[in-house]
Amino acid sequence: MSIARRLVVEADGGSRGNPGPAGYGAVVIDAATGETLAEAAEYIGVATNNVAEYRGLIAGLTAAKALFPDAGDALRVHVRMDSKLVVEQMSGRWKIKHPDMKPLAARAAAILPPSSVTYEWIPRAQNKHADRLANEAMDAGRDGRQWEASASTAELDAPARTPLPDRGPPGDAVAGAAKARAALAAARGGTADAGTLFEVDAGASEEPEPTDVTAVTLASEAASPQVGWAAAPDLGAPATFVLLRHGETLLTPEKRFSGSGGTDPELSAVGRDQAARAALHFAALGTVQDIVCSPLRRCRETAAAVADRLGLDVRIEDGLRESDFGAWEGLTFGEVRERYGDDLTAWLADPETAPTGGGESFTEVADRVAAARDRLTARYAGRTVLVVTHVTPIKTLVRLALEAPAQSMFRMELSAASISTVAYYGDGNASVRLLNDTSHLR
Repeated sequence: MSIARRLVVEADGGSRGNPGPAGYGAVVIDAATGETLAEAAEYIGVATNNVAEYRGLIAGLTAAKALFPDAGDALRVHVRMDSKLVVEQMSGRWKIKHPDMKPLAARAAAILPPSSVTYEWIPRAQNKHADRLANEAMDAGRDGRQWEASASTAELDAPARTPLPDRGPPGDAVAGAAKARAALAAARGGTADAGTLFEVDAGASEEPEPTDVTAVTLASEAASPQVGWAAAPDLGAPATFVLLRHGETLLTPEKRFSGSGGTDPELSAVGRDQAARAALHFAALGTVQDIVCSPLRRCRETAAAVADRLGLDVRIEDGLRESDFGAWEGLTFGEVRERYGDDLTAWLADPETAPTGGGESFTEVADRVAAARDRLTARYAGRTVLVVTHVTPIKTLVRLALEAPAQSMFRMELSAASISTVAYYGDGNASVRLLNDTSHLR
């Protein structure tokens, strides 16, 4: 009898534009030791996030098979990805309807026998190695070259791994999940619920259609955020984002579109006073431990006022910049309605529609803001960080935390120099604690 060879494949893909310049990364790991056995990454040209994620899965499974070509049925591969879409579709719980996904899923399924592969969703913060490989590939494509393994530093920044516990043959995890649900229900004095709460990636283009809501792996359940009033495990201190919108500029009181594609205005006299008041407020609280901000001038000036008062440094995060409003930069809403009425109507109705002249859609902004959020929650786990940014990124962080649709952003008020707060826990859950507080300005 052959000795089972147990491997872990971590895979990821990304697109800077969705669709846009895209790449994937995949890493093969020895499940018993946590040792990296192989890496793969590639720039694939213009594609969507979902296509890039599937390409990463295919590359990871191909690399795993190539390492042990003669293992046959003794090869066991556990795939870990932060794409809920790919994990649920490849597990057979969601249908695949998009024509671009069907052939990719078929390619992935044909690499190894289905009985040899299991799938687990993990938070993006736990998929750093593959994520960095994908970004290295996209950076290489931007520079007109392909990714080279010899130049990669992705593994150096990856979190330390622990060996994967032996789950037994495929199918055991499903039975274990059922037992876990029954035990939890008994402990709470209820019965096991056969339903499953599904979470879809921000960039997913498919509607989740579970075919068997009870067939969820134990690992997936452990990684899913807990909801409701049941007693939660001790997850430790969350990463707390204190979201400070920058102070006023001369454009703010006139309600003009002012994004990352405009003139990059400085704070007005009113805005500088607002920043000073915010600095006094945070100094009195004494809770802020770190400061990050958008690269745009109005945020850097607001952050500097607080940093000088608190004696902290400011870290620039490009993903926190305001949306690019294209040809609408500097115009009022009424002026845009008059000049670009049809474009404005389409933009208000569809988060994937960009402003006139090549600006950013809300979907594009959400992708980069979510990526910045994941980088920051990993870096500042257990800490309170002041995040100085703009209207669209703050509203996006709030609506993603609430799992609300993009149109909900039009229902939020966010004043200049206002404070909002979101806490991010280790299980992937988020809690909105404050929105649009301006009491420190009175």
